[in-house]
Amino acid sequence: MRHDSDFHRARRPRRAARRRRGRGGTLVLAVAAVGLALTIAMPERARDMLDTAAAMAERVRIEADAPGTPAPAGTPMAARSFGLCFTGGGENCVVDGDTFWIDGEKVRVADIDAPETHPPRCAEEARLGKAATERLRALLDAGPVTLVAADRDVDRYGRKLRIVERDGRSLGAVLVKEGLAREWSGRRAPWC
Repeated sequence: MRHDSDFHRARRPRRAARRRRGRGGTLVLAVAAVGLALTIAMPERARDMLDTAAAMAERVRIEADAPGTPAPAGTPMAARSFGLCFTGGGENCVVDGDTFWIDGEKVRVADIDAPETHPPRCAEEARLGKAATERLRALLDAGPVTLVAADRDVDRYGRKLRIVERDGRSLGAVLVKEGLAREWSGRRAPWC
């Protein structure tokens, strides 16, 4: 049997990465133990530390609400102007009938399935996909929206899963009513 010396060299980084990842839990446990010990040993000092931590958390919350930062799910967002995304990520642009970028976050409209445009599988899907993309853009341009959390935070592609609403009404439902999308059934279905 032939021995390949590069095999072990190629495997070594993965083992090292696994070991590094495994240390994170130990570090958290150690920090928690030190915090507990300080709380027991010095109750007044621990209270001061907690007050400082609470003040820092409040500052982070306020900074998260600053302009240009994506709002948490369920928070009404100011009206924006949307373009079409032509390549890669974007700032306030529509990718297709169920995906758009807003404030640097890619969002998947969670309650619908729209025709594919990248690439469409037939002429009818291309036509419907283009119409759904333009309609979603018009709906997003029409005023402020609220992004409501779905059953999961992100999909397997890293897109935020949100139900997009205006005045409590789903924009996805509008697309479904107009025949430009389907209600999401848990998986994609062909449009051809």
